[in-house]
Amino acid sequence: MATNTRSTRFEYEWTYSPRVSTLFGLFTGVAVFGWVVSAFLSGIHFWAIPQIPAGAELSGSLQVVTSPWAYVFGVPLATLGALYYLTTIALSAWWFDTRHPLVIKILTPITATGGLASSYFVWLQLVPIGEICPFCMMSAAATVVLFGLELAILRTSELPKTGRMAGDLSGLLAETSFRWPLLVAAIGALTLLAFFGVTLAPVPGTS
Repeated sequence: MATNTRSTRFEYEWTYSPRVSTLFGLFTGVAVFGWVVSAFLSGIHFWAIPQIPAGAELSGSLQVVTSPWAYVFGVPLATLGALYYLTTIALSAWWFDTRHPLVIKILTPITATGGLASSYFVWLQLVPIGEICPFCMMSAAATVVLFGLELAILRTSELPKTGRMAGDLSGLLAETSFRWPLLVAAIGALTLLAFFGVTLAPVPGTS
């Protein structure tokens, strides 16, 4: 199989399979899907859950998203998940901008952590809660697929050791055009902020 070798001013080289760009495209698409699901669940937390009458009997998805495990220090897990997906989308945009292997190495622990966390959340649904939230399962599947794509990218690439590249982070940042990564992060973060802000708006007829 033909490969693309990148040689730059850095004191090392790396080799990508032609499949890597396609894998990163798939990675970005899955991350966007995960963002949409997490943003939807965040909207449920911000808008729908406050409308549930006190003492109402809940089941299914509502029992999952209102459980004590659905929050970390009062922040919905769905919102933290949305921020996770925004991070992966921004890093993917960074890779498309620079094509530097350090971005791939940065993504590895992030996607691994996401996969492990989602496995734990699936266990919570199946065992302590005993109910399934389909949208939560979609998000969990997305994190596992992201980790799988990350592993596929690593397997089809010949990359320098992380320690060897770490010292060049400042140089890589200097060569980076932050327009697209920052635009992605800003749009996503402002969307979540708008979701939350609507719940604070004074609506006539509500207390």
